[in-house]
Amino acid sequence: MTDLARPSGPTTTVAACQLRIDIDDPEGNRRRVVTAVDDAVARGAGLVVLPELVTSGYVFADLAEARERSEPVDGPTVTLLTELSARHGIVLVAGFCERSDGERPFNSLAVLDSGRLLAVYRKTHLWGTEKAVFAVGDALAPVVETRVGVVAAMICYDLEFPEMVRDVALRGAQIVVAPSNWPSNSPPPGERAPEVVKAQASAAVNRVFVVVTDRVGTERGVVWIGGSVICDVEGYPVAGPAQGEETTLLAELDLGRALAKDVGPYNHAFTDRRPDLY
Repeated sequence: MTDLARPSGPTTTVAACQLRIDIDDPEGNRRRVVTAVDDAVARGAGLVVLPELVTSGYVFADLAEARERSEPVDGPTVTLLTELSARHGIVLVAGFCERSDGERPFNSLAVLDSGRLLAVYRKTHLWGTEKAVFAVGDALAPVVETRVGVVAAMICYDLEFPEMVRDVALRGAQIVVAPSNWPSNSPPPGERAPEVVKAQASAAVNRVFVVVTDRVGTERGVVWIGGSVICDVEGYPVAGPAQGEETTLLAELDLGRALAKDVGPYNHAFTDRRPDLY
């Protein structure tokens, strides 16, 4: 074990629950959420992360279907998440289709801590046909103090923009979580999906933990990677990627490591930056 890897602070166990989601069965999806969260907690998790749009599904036929599947923040999905978070005394993050006052719903997530709703975030970078059915969010990813540490939350494609992760890291995030729906891009045999590599890079360059929870299976012709992964502050996967499996990844994280931005005796991930030049 290197000096950088030695425990230096409180630890927490995180879980990434990679599920099959049935777009035609929202109630069944909510039952899967309960089973997954209960199982993760039984295995010691204090922070549980579920996929993007976990109860509604993703591949909507059109805007009308997306609107029909949307829910207010006090609707059945966030109500269920609140109950689970309170019952287990955990931090819980999950994506949902949020009803809006406008024509289009939001692709959103909720962050809950022991039954308290800490944040609702609306995806700010829309991928592909999301632009036809979702409104774009207009606020940066939240960074919140929780019982397990300082958590930042963003959604899927957001993670691919280095500025997003750097912003939350500069605001003190120790763990960056990203509920996701990654469509398969058929990487060469033996290669990790580029999305997994980008998650690793985000962790390494900012010296934060990154937890991505993807989904598995096929939905209306779209095949999902199932690339859930938990990365340490040096960018190494400590659990996953779990490509193709319905499973729960768990890892015990030493949060003190995310406070130390030193990279060896001579360098620092933040103070070595040259914002005067770029």
